[in-house]
Amino acid sequence: MNLNQVTVPSKDLTKAVLFYQQLGLKLIVDALPHYARFECPNGDATFSIHLVDELPVGEGVYVYFECDNLDDKVEQLKSKGVLFDQNPTDQKWLWREARLKDVDGNQLILFHAGINRKNPPWKLAT
Repeated sequence: MNLNQVTVPSKDLTKAVLFYQQLGLKLIVDALPHYARFECPNGDATFSIHLVDELPVGEGVYVYFECDNLDDKVEQLKSKGVLFDQNPTDQKWLWREARLKDVDGNQLILFHAGINRKNPPWKLAT
């Protein structure tokens, strides 16, 4: 099994598409105003947004995008006007993370984990 895509809700796909393109995702399906799908710059995963009448209540889904040069990527995005809730910060789970929200309030985490992404010191033995 392989993860194909993650889809998040949006009340305004026109704004959301521009936001995700600004992050560096490539639009590959344009079915506005109801749906849009993106290709991530690295790997085979895709990411999509779909139109909803109401956004979910509560914390919702957290979407993680891995960046090799996290600090540089955050600075590049900030220079384009992207606002972050948390600058790159070393976390106790051995990842470096920066947090922001998309135009609909979906929680996004740009991160770099290196070997600890799939092999942290506390990984279960196989």
